[in-house]
Amino acid sequence: MWADAVADALARFEWAFKQPGRYLNASQVWQPGLEVEYARDDLEEAMLHLPRGARRDIGRQIARIDDEFERRTLPPDPGPVSERTVGGWWWSRIRER
Repeated sequence: MWADAVADALARFEWAFKQPGRYLNASQVWQPGLEVEYARDDLEEAMLHLPRGARRDIGRQIARIDDEFERRTLPPDPGPVSERTVGGWWWSRIRER
């Protein structure tokens, strides 16, 4: 993890959630290759390395992010699991209709 990984990940979600529309647009990303799913991966990784108090604080922010991400995405299509969905549940969500 780099020094500002958590701040960068939180900024990516803040940017994504400010985008208009009910659903997150899969074509709009913070920068090419930096989808919010990668930001969520970074937050998950950071949780493994933070002290208990910081982990609790960031955990509350992550819970709010997860709620909003789930609200602004659709459940996954039933079917075969792709390589990407092997990670966190957020990779299986559909970002637009």
